[in-house]
Amino acid sequence: MTDCVFCKILNKELPSEIVYEDDDVLAFRDLKPAAPVHVLIIPKRHVASLADLTEEDEKIMGHAMLVASKLARNLGIGEGFRVVMNCGKDAGQSVFHIHVHLLGGRSLGWPPG
Repeated sequence: MTDCVFCKILNKELPSEIVYEDDDVLAFRDLKPAAPVHVLIIPKRHVASLADLTEEDEKIMGHAMLVASKLARNLGIGEGFRVVMNCGKDAGQSVFHIHVHLLGGRSLGWPPG
């Protein structure tokens, strides 16, 4: 997807502060953080949203959750963090490349929104 900002980050066409990368996912700091630690974890295969996942995405999304857990420990928020996925415009999704928000570093209230 040539107009997808996350695909451009994956292709190193746009700068980002990468905190993790492997063959399947890339994790980078959010440009507009909602918490002291705010990292986005994206699959390298473009999928627009959670509603667009198929059975072939099961392994990669499970892997993204394991990466979130590992990053939480590595970034010092392993004792309390939140993982968020927004699906669709009404839920606050603004970039239509599926992504996981990893948030922490402060008390996170409930309900979130």
